[in-house]
Amino acid sequence: MKGNEALAEAAIRAGCRFYAGYPITPQSEVPEYMSRRMPEVGGVFVQAESEVATVNMMYGAGGAGARVMTSSSSPGISLMQEGISYMAGAEVPGVFVNMMRGGPGLGDISPSQGDYFQSTKGGGHGDYRLIVLAPGSIQEMVDLMQDAFDLADTYRNPVMVVGDGMLGQMMEPVTMPPMRDLATLPPKPWATTGAAGRKKNIINSLELDPYVLEKHVQALKEKYDRIEATEQRHETYLIDDAEIVIVAYGTVSRIARSAIDRARGDGVRVGLFRPITLWPWPEKALENVLAAGHVKAFLVTEMSTGQMVEDVRLTVAGRVPVHFYGRYAGVVPTPKEVAGVIASLQAQLS
Repeated sequence: MKGNEALAEAAIRAGCRFYAGYPITPQSEVPEYMSRRMPEVGGVFVQAESEVATVNMMYGAGGAGARVMTSSSSPGISLMQEGISYMAGAEVPGVFVNMMRGGPGLGDISPSQGDYFQSTKGGGHGDYRLIVLAPGSIQEMVDLMQDAFDLADTYRNPVMVVGDGMLGQMMEPVTMPPMRDLATLPPKPWATTGAAGRKKNIINSLELDPYVLEKHVQALKEKYDRIEATEQRHETYLIDDAEIVIVAYGTVSRIARSAIDRARGDGVRVGLFRPITLWPWPEKALENVLAAGHVKAFLVTEMSTGQMVEDVRLTVAGRVPVHFYGRYAGVVPTPKEVAGVIASLQAQLS
């Protein structure tokens, strides 16, 4: 299946029954697919008049207890930031998919990873966090869609799945999970489903008393601390003896694997550390890689001018050099390019 269509089907099978969205390349196949499939499963599809309207529809439907999702691409996600902050503040779960494109501004429709800061450092206003998942293949995108909805409900928090134009447009074989039985999903006693026979629920992110708001924000922070302690995810490749460790996610991690195989053939001890959760950042696992004692340098590779590299540098804290190689504005690095950077770095270390 094409990536965009696969993630849409996976969302439906995970229990998504409300989708609101607005077309923007390179993710327009998602609303197109949802417009056909949602009525077939008794769900609701809305093509909103804008991304601002979309996120507020998610706020309402998510607050009523539905499993809700939207998808967009970089500038469209920017327009949703106020509503995402509202949902985080009101603890309304929902899943956001960002198929990143070149920027800044309108940029182009080619693959990019320039939205790392936006997704992991907040994006909107106030003290809040998103759980951010970064699949590296279409199958993993399908699998992580299941997790995205479960994590959103478990923590009552928005979750963002970040891909890029390449993951959205390429085709790969996938195995789909079975359809979730909605009756087996955990209850949501907090939802606004009518107050007959119980105390009414109020979902809101406004609190004019700063001391009451501070108490609420402190409770949110404690939730984020729990997420950070329990939900860090990563994958490694040929890392047990690696002197050079590439850190890359998403599409670039696939390119890095090819470059690593090429470099290994030339006798270079190089491996891959791939974050799956961009937030919570898999700091503990990266610390363990560093503690093993064989790593002489890290090479962070991104389709950006350098964003994730800041988190790597914060974790490494100057104990070994952290180098960076990036292509941006929609330019995708090649395995040959990355292999060349590895060879140059190896020459410096020799």
